[in-house]
Amino acid sequence: MSGVWEVYAIKYAERNARVRGDSFLFDPRHDVPHAMDYFMWLLRRGPETILVDTGYDMDEGERRARPIRTDPAEALAPLGVSPDSIEQVIVTHLHYDHAGGLHLFPNATLHMQAAEMAYATGPCMCHDVIRMPYTADHICTAIKRLYAGKVVFHDGDAEIAEGVTVHKIGGHSRGLQAVRVRTEAGWLCLASDAAHYYENAFARKAFPLVVDLEDMMNGFARLEALASRRELIVPGHDPLVFSHYPDIGCETILRLDHGPSRSLKV
Repeated sequence: MSGVWEVYAIKYAERNARVRGDSFLFDPRHDVPHAMDYFMWLLRRGPETILVDTGYDMDEGERRARPIRTDPAEALAPLGVSPDSIEQVIVTHLHYDHAGGLHLFPNATLHMQAAEMAYATGPCMCHDVIRMPYTADHICTAIKRLYAGKVVFHDGDAEIAEGVTVHKIGGHSRGLQAVRVRTEAGWLCLASDAAHYYENAFARKAFPLVVDLEDMMNGFARLEALASRRELIVPGHDPLVFSHYPDIGCETILRLDHGPSRSLKV
């Protein structure tokens, strides 16, 4: 297949002090431990690179008592990519763990849904519980990038580059978008937080942090429609991704574009 992209999942943090009740609404095993991994993703085709999300930095980790393993700017080094070389960033949504490193990529134009910027800067942020996963400094960075002419807004489905499209899902946040990428294995769907875990999508289990439950539930079917086959859906935070895809000789980076190397059992 011509015009395909390489896709890498880059783990920069993990949080193991969680239970299933933090991941699934109404789960009968709510107190069973349930770990979470934190990723960003790099798309590469020849000299072209697109970063999907930016993670968060050490200062944010300390502020939230959620330390990171690797600074997002340094996490790309094993792939031979420097932060200054990144010119396109797809921001799936503006939560701290997806947009907390925007300042680390100063030359990047940001691609996001218009609904997400409106949500993150609008009256919903008057509520502490809704504002909790956002950080004001990250939103200010996005606004400064906007005033520098380096934000492209999308409203629904859009093409970022040949073989790379974004699709508004909503649910978890008002303007959450998934990313579809043409790869050697077919159309791969980076779900981001449209499905934190395989179990969210495949068992139709809602994640508790939700602004629109109907959008979230409908989004699981949308992810399946975007991917060539369901095993090419890549959830945003599931440690099981490490059980399905090979690393590149670096234990924190997985290669996704050849498809799962092991049977998908979730």
